[in-house]
Amino acid sequence: MTSPVANRDASLADVLERVLDKGIVIAGDIRINLLDIELLTVRIRLLIASVDRAREMGIDWWEHDPTLSVGDRDLEAENRQLRQRLAELEAANQHTQRAVEADERAEREEAP
Repeated sequence: MTSPVANRDASLADVLERVLDKGIVIAGDIRINLLDIELLTVRIRLLIASVDRAREMGIDWWEHDPTLSVGDRDLEAENRQLRQRLAELEAANQHTQRAVEADERAEREEAP
């Protein structure tokens, strides 16, 4: 004899498996009006599905989100390093440019 708790757990697992396999969409709108003037509208769309099912539907935003992807975090660090190196090179280039201009002025002043 099976207990009611075991049946409920099995049915809950079945429901969860079915929801993740097929997917479920929950949608709703919240509107705040004052004297027939719409002040605020909040549109809520919730999709619950497995990762595989979401990919089948063309949804894969988590693969490109830098906060969720380790590879993108590496790219952000590399980008930060490259920007810092670029700033250093630009500063060195400005310094060299000023030195060249100073040398050219000195040569012009020495010429008769």
